[in-house]
Amino acid sequence: MSGHGHGHGGGGGGHGHGHGCGCEGEHEPAERGLEYGLYQRIDTEKLQCLNESRDGDGKLVFKPWDQRTEREKFVESDTDEELLFNIPFTGNVKLKGIIISGGDDESHPAEVRLYKNIPQMSFDDTGREPEQAFRLNRDPLAQLEYPTKIARFSSVQHLSIHVSKNFGAESTRIYYIGLRGEYSEAHRHEVTICNYEATANPADHKVESIIPQTNFIS
Repeated sequence: MSGHGHGHGGGGGGHGHGHGCGCEGEHEPAERGLEYGLYQRIDTEKLQCLNESRDGDGKLVFKPWDQRTEREKFVESDTDEELLFNIPFTGNVKLKGIIISGGDDESHPAEVRLYKNIPQMSFDDTGREPEQAFRLNRDPLAQLEYPTKIARFSSVQHLSIHVSKNFGAESTRIYYIGLRGEYSEAHRHEVTICNYEATANPADHKVESIIPQTNFIS
């Protein structure tokens, strides 16, 4: 009996799938706009963009979803094609995807490398292994999402994005960077850890207490 029922379900499923495809495109933009709200969780005052040609422009590309194709605000690299964004969040972020949009020319980023929880990262630090790297396609309409390995980006307080090359131009230009994921408040949790670290983590008690003492003695 169950096999017979399964056959019926398969037929119905096929029909439903065809209908689902039609709906998906209609509903997607509004939902994606909500999902790409992590720009609101960036500590913008502390956000850095190294090698930007004009101070402060790196902050302008983290903007609302409905402004992703606007061309008034952008960041351009200065001495070469590289850019390095240091992005502190106001809490914990689980990063699920990223969109990077430039112009439809050789100044569009071609490769990015993502690092997590390395505040004040410099170009000297980009030699280390990234959490994840992407080769990009030109995406002037901000339509291409690059999914992250969520297990590696499940607790991000600080994200660094290194644009290591473009498609051949002397400088790189970016109009929009979209970050998709989940956000949770971290402030109270952090205070608790600071005050009660030794008792809150019994398993780590020895490690937590020995290392600081050793440092102080030396």
